[in-house]
Amino acid sequence: MFSPRALRWSVITFLMVAAVWAVSADEQPKPPVKMTAQVDHKRMMELLGIKELRRGADGNPKSERAANLDESKANPYPDLPDPLVLKNGKKVTTAEMWVKQRRPEIVEDFDREVYGRLPKETPKVKWEVTSSEKQMVGDVPVVTKKLVGKVDNSSYTHITVNIQLTLTVPAEAKGPVPVMMEFGFGFGGKGPPKGGAQSWQQQVLAKGWGYAIIVPNSIQADNGAGLTFGIIGLCNKGQPRKVDDWGALRAWAWGASRALDYFETDKAVDAKRVGIEGLSRYGKAAIVAMAYDERFAIGFIGSSGAGGVKLHRRNYGEKVENVASSGEYHWMAGNYIKYAGPLTAKDLPVDSHQLVAMCAPRPVFISVGSLQVEGGWIDAKGMFMAGAAAAPVYELLGKKGLGTSEFPKQETALVDGEIAFRQHAGGHTTGPNWPTFLKWADRYFKEPAK
Repeated sequence: MFSPRALRWSVITFLMVAAVWAVSADEQPKPPVKMTAQVDHKRMMELLGIKELRRGADGNPKSERAANLDESKANPYPDLPDPLVLKNGKKVTTAEMWVKQRRPEIVEDFDREVYGRLPKETPKVKWEVTSSEKQMVGDVPVVTKKLVGKVDNSSYTHITVNIQLTLTVPAEAKGPVPVMMEFGFGFGGKGPPKGGAQSWQQQVLAKGWGYAIIVPNSIQADNGAGLTFGIIGLCNKGQPRKVDDWGALRAWAWGASRALDYFETDKAVDAKRVGIEGLSRYGKAAIVAMAYDERFAIGFIGSSGAGGVKLHRRNYGEKVENVASSGEYHWMAGNYIKYAGPLTAKDLPVDSHQLVAMCAPRPVFISVGSLQVEGGWIDAKGMFMAGAAAAPVYELLGKKGLGTSEFPKQETALVDGEIAFRQHAGGHTTGPNWPTFLKWADRYFKEPAK
């Protein structure tokens, strides 16, 4: 039999334990919020106090809302923000002013209004080599590693992020080699393309370089419904984004930077000579990665269009209104939606020439296909204009720009400076521009970086 005193203490102990259990249950993290992209897009509009957005252009040329392809109507807002004027109106006249004052202003504007802010702290990534195989790519013996970057999810175990990466280097390399990393679709792509031409991988290996492929969707899903999952959802503990939180483009770029962290530990890679390449939406991710992470040595930016190198202020092909819609808004910060109503592209504090300028003095090659085959949706001239308008920053830093503001004839290679441009005769691909890019890049990768 318990004594009254012992019984009283037993009851008190039980109540205390029950209370701890109750608190612990309340503190258990909740599963990720699930929403459709349309619901989340509407939620973001409500946060911004926006009731209606302007509709974007239609890719169907027979539509009443067909995208504009008339150059005479393409520049409703011709005045671009000056990359070399501080917000207080003072002219930037030295490299030090650019690095310490102007560039941080531009980064802040892109963070807040365009691509979104990274969290102050992001989880660590532990890279594991899951396989290492000797293979043949064409007639070159190589070693291909498959890797998984396991993102620390101890702060929120409901979400798992495993970054997929492959690295291929020449088996007979005498030392660390330069590497071109592509935002791609997995572990394929070794074989030659149709017609017997060399694949880009074969062309890279022929120079004695290596190549890597990182899979964006293993970092962050390419849709609005996935924003409470992936690395963005993990950092937000499964909750929806705030208006200035990062979007998918910055998330993909973050993943590429974590791959570069790994390359810095791999003795087969010269981590100071790593380039980044991508096409279309992955071209957007490539220029964002290049602009934000100054460790990337060179960029090959393929048909990146709206949200990439194309000027936001252009009315040609895809427009700001398209990118701000429920189908594409997840690439950007929520704040970007404002510029499809009530604001316009003219109200953006920055434009894409400043994104290119953020890469300075490192070399950037802007690639695009032909109007006849690729079409006008991605706006070749709008990307050229951004490259041309970034030249003053490169020149301030002692480098060369495009060398002209006149849009060149198709297949004219502008490759004399650190900003390069070529419009090939093909479609939505970087393929025809790889030989020109590699010859140009050889100037920068010929000697090991100091």
